[in-house]
Amino acid sequence: MSVADRLQALGIELPSVTPPLAVYRPAVRSGNLVIVSGQVAIKDGALLYPGKLGDAVSVEQGQEAARACAVNALAAAHSLLGALDGVRVLRTIGYVASTPDFLQHPAVVNGASELFRDVLGEEHGVGARCAFGVAALPMDSPVEVEVMLEVQS
Repeated sequence: MSVADRLQALGIELPSVTPPLAVYRPAVRSGNLVIVSGQVAIKDGALLYPGKLGDAVSVEQGQEAARACAVNALAAAHSLLGALDGVRVLRTIGYVASTPDFLQHPAVVNGASELFRDVLGEEHGVGARCAFGVAALPMDSPVEVEVMLEVQS
């Protein structure tokens, strides 16, 4: 099944790439590597669940926000490459804006990891991963996700 078929089966339409908020590119390619810049939790032009995990944002809302970040990351890669077939996740990094006592960062970032797995398949969608807690993220996003991809020939 192609990536486009999986996206359609999951009811996911890749959005237009959000213009950069500063001086950077949404995604860059070097050889067979694609590095996607950090994507915040924007869906349908609006920020999902502004605030921090452990305060105003629940783990479930954080997972939904991470999923939106992952969709935006795939959109950035698709915009650069023209298609997502043959793309493999090498590494996902998830940043979770949270209170100092919040400890469920990995559970939140699972929202992104599960989306990559569901869209790209178990073999290509699951890679290495880090999940960090941070004091704040751009636009008061609860989550930001960046990803390194490999383009296989």
